[in-house]
Amino acid sequence: MQIEIWSDFVCPFCYIGKKRLEQALERFPEKLNVSIQYKSFELDPNAPNYNGKNIHEALASKYNMTIEQAQKANQQIAEQAKTVGLEFVFDTMKPGNTFHAHRLSKYAATINREAEYVDTMLYHYFTLSKDLSDPNSLRTITKDIGFDENEVNNILENESLYADLVKNDQKEANKLGITGVPFFVINKKYAISGAQPIETFMQAVEKVVEEENQELESLNIKQGSFCDGENCK
Repeated sequence: MQIEIWSDFVCPFCYIGKKRLEQALERFPEKLNVSIQYKSFELDPNAPNYNGKNIHEALASKYNMTIEQAQKANQQIAEQAKTVGLEFVFDTMKPGNTFHAHRLSKYAATINREAEYVDTMLYHYFTLSKDLSDPNSLRTITKDIGFDENEVNNILENESLYADLVKNDQKEANKLGITGVPFFVINKKYAISGAQPIETFMQAVEKVVEEENQELESLNIKQGSFCDGENCK
């Protein structure tokens, strides 16, 4: 089963939705062979680097609301995060541009550490209040998880590296009509938009597994001698 996820590192529902998907897969009664690929989606490609405004101020300014309204809205999101075991610290969050973080995600994929990288960045932004628009912050975070420092420095100093891959993901999102994230595509066939309840993810996975099993049955496979890695029968 292949699952593609379009998301941004500063999108709270992307983190919540990702966690709900993971919990749905954990609850599924059968052992699943799932491949997850993360796709880049910049909510605001023109966003400035962190400029000292906290997330409440940024939200109030963007949506023409009061600081109090923004704080209330963020508190509601924080409560949702708690239901899946996440802690969002909105008061010290540092909103900013995520382009460099997405480029590094593409590098992480080349060394088979994309999932770990995405988890790390989301945690550092939402819980530890790190500035993901700051190259020095990105250097520190990736160093802590063992990424090659020279490679990371080279990527951060050369903005063309992996930029095309980020932009290609966003072009693909446009073709699919994706205007918001998170957005999940299962087996290039089923789409789930938003941080849906765990039950919704489970229903979608169940449907895909059922279809995959039917496809295998249609092949009319007959059991013969085989080796399974432990022994030959």
